[in-house]
Amino acid sequence: MEDFGDFSDLDMIGNGAYGVVYRARDTSGRYVALKKIRISLTSDGIPMTTLREISLLKNLDSYNHPHIVKLLDVIHRRADRENQLELYLVFEYLERDLADYISHLPTTSLIPSHQIQRLSKELLSGIDFLHSHRIIHRDLKPSNLLLSSQGQLKIADFGLAKTYDFEMRLTSVVVTLWYRAPEVLLSQSYNSKVDVWSAGCIIAEMYAKRALFPGTSEGNQLGKIFELTGRPRTADWPDCSLDLDQFLMTMPSEPRQLVPQLCDYSNDLLKKMLDFMPRNRPSAHECLQHMYFFTEPM
Repeated sequence: MEDFGDFSDLDMIGNGAYGVVYRARDTSGRYVALKKIRISLTSDGIPMTTLREISLLKNLDSYNHPHIVKLLDVIHRRADRENQLELYLVFEYLERDLADYISHLPTTSLIPSHQIQRLSKELLSGIDFLHSHRIIHRDLKPSNLLLSSQGQLKIADFGLAKTYDFEMRLTSVVVTLWYRAPEVLLSQSYNSKVDVWSAGCIIAEMYAKRALFPGTSEGNQLGKIFELTGRPRTADWPDCSLDLDQFLMTMPSEPRQLVPQLCDYSNDLLKKMLDFMPRNRPSAHECLQHMYFFTEPM
């Protein structure tokens, strides 16, 4: 069993590009989530993704937002190997994530509409809070949305999050492929609307119990998106390095043609959130004002 000092090592619950996550118990007996990261001291120092995550979460924690995961502590110590540092980010522990919840629903069961409405509101509230502090998450997906035992949703994993001052043109390696906005796929400048796109994909997935755009490559992903949005005219993307003519010309359709479970209001909300043109998408704050959140779900 690995030595975690003041923590009792229980079991590994995640293993990603930026560290291994364990469920552990602290000295008070409370469960916590430990994100363990090994850092080579002979490199350029602590990876920017780690520094960014720590800085953002420390700044956000003072607000105690109900839909943002809490960073409880940061611990560092020398690793067994020479010139290495072990860094532990200690988070509040939440029992499961949204991807796990959806995947374990019985085959014939759907998430109740009122529950999707509540979870969607909590997700957008968290995103609105981040955007009001000029933070783009850039990797929203069901596995990064944690659920407490009471069913409360919290946004987690800020390894790719970034503060912004202007539209960014960065590598497309942000946002997991299925939830990646078309402007990122097309290597265009982007802003906070990429999170709104991802949230739209997630809300649709809660209704359908499957990914809305399960692409296998960037080109395939765009093709699936065009089935909903219609293929744009090349003139709409004059700086696009991709030849859009390689895709069949398609006309826009309604989200409920892909997700029949949608009601009129949820269909209208997702149509706006999944607009191909980012300038036409509502902000997270504007999404929260939509009639979908002020009507009894059908």
